[in-house]
Amino acid sequence: MTHAAEPEAAGPAAAGEAATTATAAPAPVPPVLAEVVRSGFVEGRHRGSLVLLAADGSVEFALGAPDVPVFPRSSNKPMQAAAVLRAGLDLGGERLALAAASHSGEPFHLDLVRTMLAEYGLTEDDLGLPPDLPLDATESAAYLAAGHRPGKIAMNCSGKHTAMLAACRLNGWPTDSYLDPSHPLQQLVRTVVEEAAGEPVAATGTDGCGAPLMAISLTGLARAFRHFVLAAPGTPERRVADAMRAHPAYVAGTRRPDTWLMEGVPGALSKTGAEAVQAVALGDGRALALKIDDGNARAVGPVMAAALERLGVKAEGDVVARVAKSPVLGGGVEVGEVRAAF
Repeated sequence: MTHAAEPEAAGPAAAGEAATTATAAPAPVPPVLAEVVRSGFVEGRHRGSLVLLAADGSVEFALGAPDVPVFPRSSNKPMQAAAVLRAGLDLGGERLALAAASHSGEPFHLDLVRTMLAEYGLTEDDLGLPPDLPLDATESAAYLAAGHRPGKIAMNCSGKHTAMLAACRLNGWPTDSYLDPSHPLQQLVRTVVEEAAGEPVAATGTDGCGAPLMAISLTGLARAFRHFVLAAPGTPERRVADAMRAHPAYVAGTRRPDTWLMEGVPGALSKTGAEAVQAVALGDGRALALKIDDGNARAVGPVMAAALERLGVKAEGDVVARVAKSPVLGGGVEVGEVRAAF
């Protein structure tokens, strides 16, 4: 009978290779947070990470890897808005809400951006973001039908960029380099992010609008939103939270879940981000943050709704059910849904 050769004893080189292999092992597969159900059949799954904080700030529930850094994308906008206040820009009301917005490009959004540009002696050409169409599909169709072309004002981050430029003008900081991570304003943003999240920024990238993007963990993101709602009245963080909650349609739009939540759940602060990121804090300090790994936003609503129910948000009319709705269509009619799987 022929026997396979015995493996040689592992010498120093082999041991080193084994150690390297172990170090480079792939990360654990994230858990399934949502299922795609068509005609009663589960045809797909969305994986990701989620963290829920209790009112005292402790972790109440977690799935996946909420302590691994992610790019929060536009969920960082409240921190960016607080930074322009720290820089001395006196914004309030709808203007401050728009500074923290991923707006839908509805006429009232675009009108206020134009007004703010004029108030600070700026023009659309000063904005360092790319031309775009309105984020909301209905508004985008209307915008094109009216004969407009992609423009910087229509880009969902135009309120944020207008506020950033205004803060630079106020302080005599360069405006041509305001999106450089080393710029004084962006260093101030970094300080606000780190203080609110309670952890250092793990990486810096470039967001879709061109602004510096600072990575923190989902746990840090939830802590940051909790910090904003519990901050002392009059502080930059609390001013941002109060403006967003008072004027939610300026933060998102009339057909957006962030608006529905802030209008329908007293004290809630909510901000979505691209690549399927979401953060929410309730008025008493309960908070959540999540990210769907594949970046598909259709799973965000069902997962967020299930997370809110775990936090005890159940008696707010149909708000949670409205946020959760993510239908699957077949032949133009609803034949299934995307549903939470935890």
